[in-house]
Amino acid sequence: MPLGQFHHTLSSVLGLRPSACEVLLPALTVDEAAYCHNRDFFLGYLRAAGVRIAPHAKTPMSPDIAADLIEAGAWAATVANLQQAEAMLSHGISRILIANGLGGLRNAPRLAALRKDYPECEIVCIADSIAAVAVLSAAATAAGSSIPVLVELGAGRSGARSFETAHLIAQAILNDPMLVLRGVTTYEGSVEGPTETARIEGIDALLAFVTRFFLHLRRIMPADPLIISAGGSLYFDRVVEAIVPVVEEDKNAFLLLRSGAIFFYDHGIYRRGLAAMDRRGGLLLGKERVSAERSFKPALKLWAEILSVPEPGLAICGFGMRDVSFDQGMPVPLAIFRDGALKADHHPSSMSVFKLNDQHAFLRLENAPELSVGDVVTFGISHPCTCFDRWRQFYVLTDDGRIAGVCQTLFS
Repeated sequence: MPLGQFHHTLSSVLGLRPSACEVLLPALTVDEAAYCHNRDFFLGYLRAAGVRIAPHAKTPMSPDIAADLIEAGAWAATVANLQQAEAMLSHGISRILIANGLGGLRNAPRLAALRKDYPECEIVCIADSIAAVAVLSAAATAAGSSIPVLVELGAGRSGARSFETAHLIAQAILNDPMLVLRGVTTYEGSVEGPTETARIEGIDALLAFVTRFFLHLRRIMPADPLIISAGGSLYFDRVVEAIVPVVEEDKNAFLLLRSGAIFFYDHGIYRRGLAAMDRRGGLLLGKERVSAERSFKPALKLWAEILSVPEPGLAICGFGMRDVSFDQGMPVPLAIFRDGALKADHHPSSMSVFKLNDQHAFLRLENAPELSVGDVVTFGISHPCTCFDRWRQFYVLTDDGRIAGVCQTLFS
């Protein structure tokens, strides 16, 4: 593409191939077939379990993705803060869950402004302290409309740590005429432990705490519909196993997961996490156990050119820390293309990324044919959440590697 054309319309790039460097590289892409497979499988798994989902929009921060997931059956979109809430609401998402605390009282008029600007939309908030309840109360009063609230319980990060504290928060919500108590929420992914076994024990203990508090809310609110919300993309199996029997017995409540990265999966942290899920027994789909790791497909790829081959066994590729996630592992070479054609004699296992600069990736070549300047390498990534946020747009690719769509991201 011509220099200066950094934000592409679909018509300007439709059918072009990153593998042939027909667009400026580096570029981030989502494989359409892999994403759709992950979406359809996971939503089908949740439907079979009687579970709803509000996928965390912070992963791609793309209204197109959020709208697609809702159209496919998601209950809402989850966001992390007021900036993300405004971005989603302003692009037509009509129900959101703000899964973090808002901060102090200065944020009350900001939330109130969103309630006034989008009166037809539902904004569900959380509170893990009396101070957080006061902020939501001030916002609801200023907006002149009620706000639904979940009591947050937690371990390792935010969330009330004791039953007594959670009870006081619930009472404060119930006593406020402008707030509506909708249930309880937690995030099991913040539980820590010296071993995976210890971490699972901690997660199970947190979910037992959530269950106990939910039953307490049910005694206080015998007829109200309630929500239990939890579930990231690594331990949702434990959440489903622990909470589904509770809501099935209750019959007036539902489990709401917030998994977001799972729709994109990866070649790192989530592949390892779902392999660990398989060691715990995999996923129960109806009456059949299936492999979690084999049920999802990595959808994200980073494309970049070789810039230099300065010495044997070393190649410098044109991307770096500004372009890709590295907090949960280095990107993984997947394939090499020369003049748009796959180089079958370059096996990905013979290459590895061992260092990143701002704009350079260092590739170690072990017993591999030398690369050439201009070769295009495609990489798998680890941790979609910290990869998407480096991009203001990403491409959607068809099975033959051609661009079929352009999605804008709305990171602040």
